[in-house]
Amino acid sequence: MNNFLKLLLGTGIYLLEQSDESTKRVRSRAADNLSDLRDFAQEKYETAADRVSRASRAIRGDDGRLGNALSLVAGIGIGVAVGMIFAPASGEETRSAIADKVQMFGGKVKEQWATGTNG
Repeated sequence: MNNFLKLLLGTGIYLLEQSDESTKRVRSRAADNLSDLRDFAQEKYETAADRVSRASRAIRGDDGRLGNALSLVAGIGIGVAVGMIFAPASGEETRSAIADKVQMFGGKVKEQWATGTNG
């Protein structure tokens, strides 16, 4: 009977050790699969977030065109201001010359529209 109990005890210990080994393997495979799944999900999330960000910028009009247009207008304004400051003519002479040019241009536009040759 003693031998039979020893045999049962040994068999139980052997089965427990085997289940521990297979549990370790299963846990290891599950951890690897979970890590792969996490990496996949993170990649998909980053792709989706990038697409949503680009779409949001396009809807709001933040694609750089407005900034470029504002930079152009600011550059023209600064150029005109610097030109007027360093112009050799006085302010009244400069204003008079600008007014003359505007009237001359306006007259040409009216003349072209009146004759029908606007090309």
